[in-house]
Amino acid sequence: MSTNLQVWADVFAQRAGSLSGAGLPWLSGLRKQALDRFMSEGWPTTKIEAWRHTSLSPLAAAAFTDGDAQSVADLVADLKAGESGHWLVFVDGAFDAGLSDVGVLPDGATVLPLSQAWSGHAEAIQAAYGQADQGHSTSALNLALAGDGAWVNLARGVAVEQPIHIVCAAASPQAAHFLRHVIQAAAGAQATVVEHYVGVAQATNFRHAATRLTLDQDARITHLKLQQESAQAWHLGEIDAVQARGSYFASHSVSLGARLARHDIATHFADERCETLFNGLYYADQRRHVDHHTLIGHAKPRCVSHENYRGILADTAHGVFSGRILVAEGADGTDAVQRNDSLLLSRLAKSDSRPELEIYADDVKCAHGATVGQIDADSLFYLRTRGLDEAHARDILTYAFAATSVARIEAPALRRRVEQAVRSLLPGGMMLEAA
Repeated sequence: MSTNLQVWADVFAQRAGSLSGAGLPWLSGLRKQALDRFMSEGWPTTKIEAWRHTSLSPLAAAAFTDGDAQSVADLVADLKAGESGHWLVFVDGAFDAGLSDVGVLPDGATVLPLSQAWSGHAEAIQAAYGQADQGHSTSALNLALAGDGAWVNLARGVAVEQPIHIVCAAASPQAAHFLRHVIQAAAGAQATVVEHYVGVAQATNFRHAATRLTLDQDARITHLKLQQESAQAWHLGEIDAVQARGSYFASHSVSLGARLARHDIATHFADERCETLFNGLYYADQRRHVDHHTLIGHAKPRCVSHENYRGILADTAHGVFSGRILVAEGADGTDAVQRNDSLLLSRLAKSDSRPELEIYADDVKCAHGATVGQIDADSLFYLRTRGLDEAHARDILTYAFAATSVARIEAPALRRRVEQAVRSLLPGGMMLEAA
């Protein structure tokens, strides 16, 4: 792999002193440990099983420079148009107070950029911020260089009715930025958190975003990540949750942009009667590449997980799904379902799917499956007999395939947002919207 790790050591040397929280000894030490790990291990290669289908060689060899920032005010305004909520906006990895609008939150709910939250809340954040030995080497690079991100903290029993929006906009077309978000929900707390990733047109920027969540007893968090970056950008993302007894976590991952997008999503059941929903939809055309790696850790009895990912691949695009459900010894009463379906719109599009169950308990109900195929000929014929031309019929069937995933998003406003985003990319999508 052609790469220059020293570049990232130099970036760390330049940025370390100015990263938010740099005055905290434990945080500065943690960042140094993380950088040392990345320098030791380097970028993941296809020799590592988890990266067998996703090569980072072009990313590792790419050069990134700050500067030439463009205005993203219109991008942010489009996201906010007609949608209520609490808005934190980050531009090129830094909090932008002028574009943000947190609004009025209920007592016990705190939504701040980490750059402000370190002062007075460092101890609470430290508990969930992560360690240098967690995840892949790319996780360590994020931990070393993340200078800002969102902190969402919900006290016991607090319910935030409107969505909390975390907007991450890339304004510099060739820059590399790292964000780290921390979401903590105390017992019985409820909220919906939406992460939006957008960027200026034709940008070749690199973004790495890590989100860490802790859900205490009976907490309920719905998390939606909508990735709509430039088709030439690089995006690496991680979502890692820990769930306490009776908690519910819904993760919706919608990946529609980037030259290469990799999403690692995991949740860990730390007590009984947890429930999770992993729902994903991804679209790639041209030569773009999208990869979802998931892990659901059933470590305790009587927990439920439902996992469904759908991919639409056109031209010579490549989609990867690798899902692992791990049922530990003693996790009796586990109910787990995992499925990945891919629709290929061309003969050269490619899908690699690996749903996996690893079970060490006896009394469980688990199932998994995957399909890869093209548009069903019988369904196409049926629509043609109703007077539709072939192109229109294909458009309808393609959107219907995507709509199954979109329908799992419960909040109407968020569901409409995803519907519009999908329609704007799919063949004939705008015609379907008009219909």
